[in-house]
Amino acid sequence: MSDDQFELHLPAPPATGDTPLVPARMVNEFVYCPRLAYLMWTQGEWSETGDTVEGRRLHARVDRPSAPLPAPEALEAEDASAADKIVSRSLTLSSAMLGVIAKLDVAEAEDGVVTPIDYKRGRRPHVAQGVYDPERIQVCLQGLLLEENGYHVEEGAIYYAESRERVRIPFDDALRTAARTAVAELRLTVSQSRIPPPLKDSPKCPRCALVTVCLPDEVRALTGSSLAPRTIAVPPDEALPLVVQSQHARIGKEGETLKITDEEQGETQVRFIDISDVALFGNVSITTPALSALLEREIPVTFHSHGGWFRGVAHGVGHRNVEVRTAQYRMSFDAASCLRFSRELVAAKITNQRTILRRNWRGEPDTRQFVLDRLAAARKSADGAATTAALLGTEGDAAAIYFRAFAGLIRSPADKQDPGGDLASFRFDARNRRPPTDPVNAMLSLAYAMLARHLTIALASVGLDPYRGFYHAPRYGRPALALDIMEPFRSIVADSVVLSAVNTGEVGAHDFVVAATGTALTQAGRRRFVEAFERRLSQETTHPVFGYQVSMRRMLLVQARLLSRFLLGELPSYPHYLPR
Repeated sequence: MSDDQFELHLPAPPATGDTPLVPARMVNEFVYCPRLAYLMWTQGEWSETGDTVEGRRLHARVDRPSAPLPAPEALEAEDASAADKIVSRSLTLSSAMLGVIAKLDVAEAEDGVVTPIDYKRGRRPHVAQGVYDPERIQVCLQGLLLEENGYHVEEGAIYYAESRERVRIPFDDALRTAARTAVAELRLTVSQSRIPPPLKDSPKCPRCALVTVCLPDEVRALTGSSLAPRTIAVPPDEALPLVVQSQHARIGKEGETLKITDEEQGETQVRFIDISDVALFGNVSITTPALSALLEREIPVTFHSHGGWFRGVAHGVGHRNVEVRTAQYRMSFDAASCLRFSRELVAAKITNQRTILRRNWRGEPDTRQFVLDRLAAARKSADGAATTAALLGTEGDAAAIYFRAFAGLIRSPADKQDPGGDLASFRFDARNRRPPTDPVNAMLSLAYAMLARHLTIALASVGLDPYRGFYHAPRYGRPALALDIMEPFRSIVADSVVLSAVNTGEVGAHDFVVAATGTALTQAGRRRFVEAFERRLSQETTHPVFGYQVSMRRMLLVQARLLSRFLLGELPSYPHYLPR
């Protein structure tokens, strides 16, 4: 087939009724990268970077509205009287015919001609036309809007703040046609709910603000590309969870900080910019101004019982991505799709249980191999389960095998490095809960509750509904999707933290209260265990599919993003985290 084959360009639907007008800035993004524009405009995605903060600072002056432009007839009259140049700042114009809305940084009127001027950070690029195509088209659209409102326009300009240069952009017929075509293609793409594919090995991607949302290399790698994914260009986890578990502590707001008042530890202040989320355990109070400030900054607040049981979460207006939730709900009502997803989920959970046993076994080698073989058989049964009931039975059998062998991962009480005999208190026979009856089960329950909390936040942050799952049945107050996605992470994250805390002596027998109503960590013991859990999430790990290193905390978010890409049809299956 010839490379010069005819292309049929479908017209965009008319901008009538409830059809929103497209911002000229989004057309700029569409010409630069169609996928980026779709993520921002249709799915409401955004991620702040240093470049965007600097750009907002630059526009602070020109965004202050000034006197509007005189009417076109008045400009013609002023032209006849040789009036001085008229400058209007932050001028908003729209056109239903074009289907576009724009806020002009500056509009200059002189001799009856109006010139739109757009402000950009950085230096003028050394390209043939003086300006990149996306910026030329954005300014041209501003000119077309001025013409739609009756003004005479011949050219536009872009002012580059860093190099302090103003570049002229003549509005010839070719540029006008390109601008109208770009608007039509963007509106057509949006109307079809068709997300464009990611760019292929593009140098634009690593510096893109939405690279961690788009996952261009990851999507291509999972759909057959032979190119190795580049490391996700993300900053370190500078904002970290704030966990408050001192009983009767009070959290208030003071300026740009949270002030935590505690009878035992006095006052502590933490800046909002250093907080990723807040976890409150037990009888901790928070003032309305503090809670409002957190919600305004989209910092979620989770509430837990004294023992760590996850009660709920408060967050701001939440993610606006309706598409991904629609896809999630659609799949959740498809029994065949749910069963297929659940089989892969349980198989991944059993695989990771085998990995933890392989890595940490301290018992007899023959017993180890016997347990690994039985789990391998259970994993094979999960792959072939014909019903959800059969799959639940397989998962239960595998859990029983795994936890019966769990004692073989804990250091023996006869260990010479345990002179106080602390390890004798960590005898483990079987998994029990509600309430847990021994220290190991108490820590497992707390770790699972904390993992569910982190995944609830991660899933909500990408636009998914944590309460509508595919494997766990929906039930009031239960984050079913978070429980689904955490299954493969239970052993890798939660169980490994418990084993490390016991085997290293970080938590001892004196850190527990044993009563007829169950076993629980003391406040000091819970504080140390929570610190160990958060350290585990901050540890760097190599992604088994993509090969680059990210923190386990970031890994949870990557998996949430991959789930959304799968639900939207971009991936053939959801890639579970299966470390070697």
